Amino acid sequence: MEEQRQQNQNNNQNQNAAYSYYQPQYYSVYNNPENERLMQELREKKEKELRKQEKKEQKKAKKAAGKNGGFMKRLGTLVLSAIVFGVVAGGTMYGINYAGIKLFGEKETVKSEAQADVDLDKIEDILDESNSGKPEHIISSTSDSVVNEADMEEYSNIYDVRGVVKRCMPSVVTIVNTYTAEYSYWGQSYEQEEQSSGTGIIIGQSDTELLLVSNHHVVADADELIITFIDGTTAEAHIKGSDADMDIAVIAISLNTLTQETMEAIAIAVLGDSDALEVGEPAIAIGNALGYGQSVTTGVISAVNRELEIEGVMHTLVQTDAAINPGNSGGALLNLNGEVVGINSNKIGGTTIEGMGYAIPISLVKELIEELSLKETLIKVEEGKEGYLGIYGQNVTDDVSSMYEIPIGVYISQVIEDSGAEDAGLRRGDIIVKLNDTTIKSMDDLTGILQYYEAGTTVQITIQRKKAGIYQEKVVDLVLGKRSE
Repeated sequence: MEEQRQQNQNNNQNQNAAYSYYQPQYYSVYNNPENERLMQELREKKEKELRKQEKKEQKKAKKAAGKNGGFMKRLGTLVLSAIVFGVVAGGTMYGINYAGIKLFGEKETVKSEAQADVDLDKIEDILDESNSGKPEHIISSTSDSVVNEADMEEYSNIYDVRGVVKRCMPSVVTIVNTYTAEYSYWGQSYEQEEQSSGTGIIIGQSDTELLLVSNHHVVADADELIITFIDGTTAEAHIKGSDADMDIAVIAISLNTLTQETMEAIAIAVLGDSDALEVGEPAIAIGNALGYGQSVTTGVISAVNRELEIEGVMHTLVQTDAAINPGNSGGALLNLNGEVVGINSNKIGGTTIEGMGYAIPISLVKELIEELSLKETLIKVEEGKEGYLGIYGQNVTDDVSSMYEIPIGVYISQVIEDSGAEDAGLRRGDIIVKLNDTTIKSMDDLTGILQYYEAGTTVQITIQRKKAGIYQEKVVDLVLGKRSE
């Protein structure tokens, strides 16, 4: 029993200690016997004064009421008594609080649970208003970090490109290039028909043709170029001119092959000013990604005037993080005004690094595009009817040109007797640099362009001939012969 009593006493002490730890104000004021006695005396004194005051007021009310006092007078007396009682009671409590402060010193105010609940309700109301988008209670470390409705609207407009796409998509086409690929297997060579996909941009219209621009590598070596428009109709295109170094080509479609409905569905692109581009401004890429049809990607201009060496040639490019995938080559890089500021090229960026796409600046190639647009449209002749020069040649590469100071082109190592080349006066050691308006840098360029000229056609051959140790340009007319010759 003694042990139980001792344990209960210890428990009570622990509870008192805990109560004192969590509520020191209540413990120090109300659990002190001396303090309680003084507080009790104050209450009794005030209660006596209150009762005396009530009696005085009642006597005054009776005298004022008189014999004719009615219900309203009695009601007024009752109201007046209630007011006096409230004033006295308030004074009593104020006096008690004042006396307590004087006796024990000012204590920290302890909020009741009801007050805490009210505060929590206020906080929840503020959070609710903030989450509902009201700006009055947005909490921010600085005023600059507050995003107002105007900023949000501007941000939304920048990345809502539906209007731009709707206007510009009709000026972009898909291109399917059907070509002949050569393979070698165990010493045996064979050919196989292959297809590749790309994109083009409608840039103009003449009296007889619709003109498009794309990348050179998209249309190179084509046996057939099939164009698909925004309305789903197709047409065959032919190369008008190309520049392999700049990777630019202009192709043309005969207007006779297009319906009135297609002409009304398509649009001519507006060429912008790539020199005015700034890093960070929005960019939109439209193209035939992976050959699945037209698609749109967005991003920003990551860099301008980016210098890259591609296949030995330096290129000045626009860099963007808008996705430029295989099939996007030749497509349009647009600004928010819907102007073409670049011609996308997946050949340059490739797929090795994500978020780095490149486009040829439109301002850099505007003059070249105009020049290529004025050239004669090249249409492949039937197989077996192609013309040929009558030479054997070798490539003059950049390295050979630099080492021996020889112009880049096709070096004539032999002229075949009774051929068009012999009749035109070509000699061993001459270097072919151009056929009509097409620049010749290799035997592939020469044989490729001859596919568009039938035997018996007269062409202009530009050569470099060495005279007195110096290469001089000479232009000759040459009638193409038959390959069987």
